[in-house]
Amino acid sequence: MEKLSENWISEGWIDFEYKKYLLLAYLKGVEEKFKAVKLYPPLSELIAHYEKLSHLDKNRHQLKLSFPREMESIDLKKMKISYKNTMQEDDVMKELGDIISYSLPKIRQQIEEGKSIYDFIESHLEIEPVGLTPIYQREGYALLSYAHSKEVYIYRYQVNLFQNSVDRFRGIALKFIAAVKRGLVQTYDKIKMDLIKKFSDLPNPSTWRIQAEHSIPLEESLLPVSKRLLLRHVEP
Repeated sequence: MEKLSENWISEGWIDFEYKKYLLLAYLKGVEEKFKAVKLYPPLSELIAHYEKLSHLDKNRHQLKLSFPREMESIDLKKMKISYKNTMQEDDVMKELGDIISYSLPKIRQQIEEGKSIYDFIESHLEIEPVGLTPIYQREGYALLSYAHSKEVYIYRYQVNLFQNSVDRFRGIALKFIAAVKRGLVQTYDKIKMDLIKKFSDLPNPSTWRIQAEHSIPLEESLLPVSKRLLLRHVEP
């Protein structure tokens, strides 16, 4: 299964065996992508599914706690009163609970696998500035390449600031510019100078070289991991 619907847990037939089949089929597809070192979008989708299920699980317990209760026993030694629910969970709620309890550890296990691949990729990336690093680093260029290849993929990056009612955080966007061959003449410094000539709005651009030691998919792994790595290196 290529994708799992955002509302897969509540859509269609609420049956444990059926939902288990859907989940396992989806996770098998994710596992195949991870074996091919294709992290995105599967990893981010897994995290979203996990967070949604965790939220639903929490709300399910809150709903259960809100049911009317009556006193069952009093433990005078522990000074504790035990209650029992006068309203039992119906079949659908019980089925949902079973599905959630089964699904959360399965998804978490797959997330951990994805994170281990992510960490391995990042640990085998080399990043360094090209030329002098300017004070202004919210915009610039990222030059992505592989150790075994002379191909250089040029991206323009921009750091964006976001704020909600609680936190302020940063994100980074990459826009593909061109692919060039590096060589004795076409060095990283030369590539940077050519970019300055071509794009006059960035006369002194922050430019970073990011090189992967291993051959990994560009779009699904190298690019997204490089984005996060670059975001940690540029100044806020």
